[in-house]
Order: sequence, then C-alpha cells, then structure tokens
Amino acid sequence: METFNHNLSHLFSQLGLNDSQAFIEQFLASHRLEQHESLSEATFWQPSQKRFLKESQEQDADWCEVIDQLDALLRK
Repeated sequence: METFNHNLSHLFSQLGLNDSQAFIEQFLASHRLEQHESLSEATFWQPSQKRFLKESQEQDADWCEVIDQLDALLRK
C-alpha cells in the first residue's frame, strides 16, 4: 500500500490554488468557518473544490489528515 505525506501546500495545489506560504497565510487570515459549517460546504470554494473535499472525506482518502488540519485552522 502506497502512503502519501500531504501538507497544506500540496492541498492548496490540488485545489487549484496558489500553494505559496504567503498565499496560504493570507487565505487563512481572510477565511473562517462558522461553528457548525462543514468545510466542504463553505461559500468560498468553487463547486469542484467542494466536491474534492467532500469526496476525500467520505472515502477516507489519503488527503483526510491535511483536510482536517485546514478545517481546524479555519476555525481559529
């Protein structure tokens, strides 16, 4: 079984976003999730990004750990 070591930079790239540290920091500073808001349903995602996040979580894909990390960072 192949394992992957994804990080936020890889996730942003997978989502079609700029994967630079500066962009990620700016994104985290300017976006927030409400207490009961699902990451994959947030209004700031494009439909394809929502689909990727939702399907990755439903399938317990190798992206889940970093998706959970992003979720937590958007709730701070």
